[in-house]
Amino acid sequence: MKDPLEILVTNDDGIHAPGLCALAQAASKIGNVTVIAPDKNWSASGHQKALGRPLRVEQVPFDNGISAYMTDGGPSDCTALVGLGFLKKRVDLVLTGINPTANVSRDITYSGTVTSALEATIWNMKGIAFSIDANKVKPDQIDFSAAKEIIIHVVQTYLKHELPPFTILNVNIPYLPLSQIRGYKITRGGSRYYRDELVSCVDPFGRPYYWFGGLPPYGDEDEGTDCGELSRGYVSITPIHLDLTAYEMMPAIQKWEWNWQGDNVL
Repeated sequence: MKDPLEILVTNDDGIHAPGLCALAQAASKIGNVTVIAPDKNWSASGHQKALGRPLRVEQVPFDNGISAYMTDGGPSDCTALVGLGFLKKRVDLVLTGINPTANVSRDITYSGTVTSALEATIWNMKGIAFSIDANKVKPDQIDFSAAKEIIIHVVQTYLKHELPPFTILNVNIPYLPLSQIRGYKITRGGSRYYRDELVSCVDPFGRPYYWFGGLPPYGDEDEGTDCGELSRGYVSITPIHLDLTAYEMMPAIQKWEWNWQGDNVL
């Protein structure tokens, strides 16, 4: 990796999110930081991309004079802008977050934090997603001091090694003082249980509308899972990649009755 390191910091919570500022502060201890973030909250946006419409981008003031831009695109768009040359310089590393709640198990398919890091790999950049398990605390009241120390250590360790193409690290940090965090665990995706309910309402004009409501989800406590180790006070580090192929299923599916006779599909 060249020196100085060029780092993009982005998120899915928007340019004004406290976690974005905390991540940029930590990243500035490691390399040159540029921030590009959405102009609004895009939580649970998944791996979307702006197609068929223009993207607006404008430079904005940011903490400690860090160069920063705001766009009306989503999290993955922020990364794609850089991958396609918006900054007119090569960016080595994309750091996303700090999400104020954990991104574990099946959450990663919803998460703009995770998918904007995955987007980096499409453009041959490295990516790490950071989240903190502080769901019981208001975002503007979260103490990110321990998380920033952990982020610096994780990034410095990561830069000494290479991951396969299209692979990132998904890092979830317990919301604890640094002295109470038990260490690091390399984890697999656990099981997340959703308790969503469809809440139906009627607006003043008599038209129906709906909310997704219900109780918050919860995760397993199994050894070795992101959910379980995070709940026990460990920093969970999960390698994930864009290849979603279920390879173990391919031999069985190949044995299904895939008959083809010319123009006739049987």
